[in-house]
Amino acid sequence: MNDATSVTLFVGPTSWGMDATLWADTGVTLCPPARRGDIEALLPGEPGILAIADGTFHSYPAVGHAEIRTALEDGWQIWGLCSMGAIRAAEMHTLGMRGFGEVFGAYAEDPDLDDDEVALMHSSEPPYRPMSEPMFHIRRFLADLATRQLLTMDQMAAIVDELKQRWYADRTLGALKRALIQRGGLPATVVQEELANFDAFRTKQHDLLRFLKEQPWQPAVS
Repeated sequence: MNDATSVTLFVGPTSWGMDATLWADTGVTLCPPARRGDIEALLPGEPGILAIADGTFHSYPAVGHAEIRTALEDGWQIWGLCSMGAIRAAEMHTLGMRGFGEVFGAYAEDPDLDDDEVALMHSSEPPYRPMSEPMFHIRRFLADLATRQLLTMDQMAAIVDELKQRWYADRTLGALKRALIQRGGLPATVVQEELANFDAFRTKQHDLLRFLKEQPWQPAVS
């Protein structure tokens, strides 16, 4: 029988670089990014708690709506956050899937938001090292530069348009650096200084950290 306070978490590149001690004493069991059939494979078991952060969509078929719906109907508590999980939770929250975090909120608010806003290229084996950067992070980084008047709104829009037209795997920090210099007119030294603080805009990681800290799957204490 599953422990009502433990959760099986499907995660990959979103957890890259995180301190392993963060997983200690959280009741979390880590699994690779969710792919089609992973949820279905768990269904013969006693209903428990699942969380989907990362999932495949290019190298393997994405985790399916039907298997999530069946699990919900069978009594599983399923959370979605960060990336593929946030997308599925926004699509299926009316069926009982629970969303968490800023990325989920963005997809819930805008059903037309492209899936590739959270996509990135990463290594196929643990620890799933990221090789590109999601547009979701890049947009927030550029908006901050515009707020601080390091970029004009037109310059920001031009850089967003250039990177959005690229294949998601080509949206790297190197490509962003070149665009900031060529389209934004920023000195290379300024760009380097700003990119050194890019972690502040990695919303997917922030959502995951909050999920582990707040542990919303835990039963409410009366």
